[in-house]
Amino acid sequence: MAKSDDRSAATRKAVADTAAVAEAREAVASVGRRQGQQRGPADPFTGNMRRAVLPLLVLHLIRDEESYGNQMMEWISEATAGVLSVNPNTMYPLLRQLESEGFIEGRWEHPERRSRRYYSLTKEGQAEYERIRGEVRPLLETIAQSLTNIVEQVYG
Repeated sequence: MAKSDDRSAATRKAVADTAAVAEAREAVASVGRRQGQQRGPADPFTGNMRRAVLPLLVLHLIRDEESYGNQMMEWISEATAGVLSVNPNTMYPLLRQLESEGFIEGRWEHPERRSRRYYSLTKEGQAEYERIRGEVRPLLETIAQSLTNIVEQVYG
């Protein structure tokens, strides 16, 4: 009887884990939809993950002090151990989008010529940061748990 109970418990856990992953994927897809993205497969390791996490990291980075694009790209690469690499073709359109939505504001280091553009968080940006932060956390926790499970299964 104990084996049957173990299987039932394992089945319940697997169903709960699957539901948690589905909820986390839907949260990421909803962030992407709010940012004007088409609804598509919510693979947490590709596009939707990037579209959810990248704005969160940018807003997080500038919540206390202003920063510029290259500095943000370097910080994100370091903070994610290179797993999330951002290039200028991704970063600068995102910064322009966040600025046009009123979440950040930019200022030129030397207004008389184009130089570094420093970005800071607006009041609206702080609210958006808190919203995204709450929505993305379940996804990040699910991914962390999934990776932990893989390591435990493969490496013991």
